[in-house]
Amino acid sequence: MRTADTDFSCPFLILQNITMMERNVSHMKVLLINGSPHEKGCTYTALHEMEKVFRENGVETELVSVGTNPIRGCIACGGCRKKGACVFSDLVNEIAPKFEACDGLVVGSPVYYASANATLVALLDRLFYSTQFEKTMKVGASVVCARRGGCSATFDQLNKFFTITNMPIASSQYWNSIHGRAPGDADRDEEGKQTMRTLARNMTFLMRSIALGKEKYGLPQLEPRWVPTSSDPQA
Repeated sequence: MRTADTDFSCPFLILQNITMMERNVSHMKVLLINGSPHEKGCTYTALHEMEKVFRENGVETELVSVGTNPIRGCIACGGCRKKGACVFSDLVNEIAPKFEACDGLVVGSPVYYASANATLVALLDRLFYSTQFEKTMKVGASVVCARRGGCSATFDQLNKFFTITNMPIASSQYWNSIHGRAPGDADRDEEGKQTMRTLARNMTFLMRSIALGKEKYGLPQLEPRWVPTSSDPQA
């Protein structure tokens, strides 16, 4: 049988829980990676359009430019499994803790021969493989920029990093692309900028919704990372 004291305390406990949940969803952080060698080029225009919306909605942002860094590819040495970080000490290991701390990751790239910038791909290969923290339910989004064609292929390429690591992908009202070649071109692509703003709003909503879901239900149950297949020697 409930007492009067218990009845009166219930609304307080409910409000306390709501306040705690609001505090958790109010502090969201997004890491944006600019894979273009032009730090303030067309890819930056797209990412900056998103940044403005994130900040308007109280989401903390950090933008890292990687396009001019000498980042080598993975050599499949397996050293990261022993060391807990990539054996090559460069921007990959600097970005790793930022990736772990963020609620969402936006990756932007120019289109080169219908694919992403090779420097960016080398960074993402090593970043996703060498980091051993759980990425489940971090929200991912890719943004691509081209003068004319190749956006869809590049967009699909970048999304592969998210879909293999249990990361939901934020979408927009069109595929996340903007068009331009020279600095200033993309700023005239009004539809492209609109797509970026919608993407940022949708991503903010998704991150907050996931944070509330984690408070109530926790993360989904995970299966073992590696299951032997017919191509494995032990299978």
